[in-house]
Amino acid sequence: QVQLVESGGGLVQTGGSLRLSCAASGRTFSSYAVGWFRQAPGKERDIVAAISWSGGTTYSANSVKGRFTISKDNAKNTVYLQMNSLKPEDTSVYYCAATQWGVGTSSPDKYDYWGQGTQVTVSS
Repeated sequence: QVQLVESGGGLVQTGGSLRLSCAASGRTFSSYAVGWFRQAPGKERDIVAAISWSGGTTYSANSVKGRFTISKDNAKNTVYLQMNSLKPEDTSVYYCAATQWGVGTSSPDKYDYWGQGTQVTVSS
């Protein structure tokens, strides 16, 4: 069992930055790939970025490439999502999730453990 807790969301103006954190406890976190997803009201939950258990492989959705960076600190059992140059369309609830299927897995159905989500709101 892995427990995930997100933090770092909030309200920010267009062009601003936020850093989300996903702290894990429970089973060995380093054996899981971790993804960040987001879901706006009435929309599907989409992957934003993912990172392998070692941190050596990452994935970013086209919509956030060059603006968001995912990183991992296995010593702290924490995954980060640095979000820069935020846009109003980035407004969503952001979730972190863990999977044993690898960093190339973008389907939410393949992720076994989920956090409770953190709201990110970007004002225009």
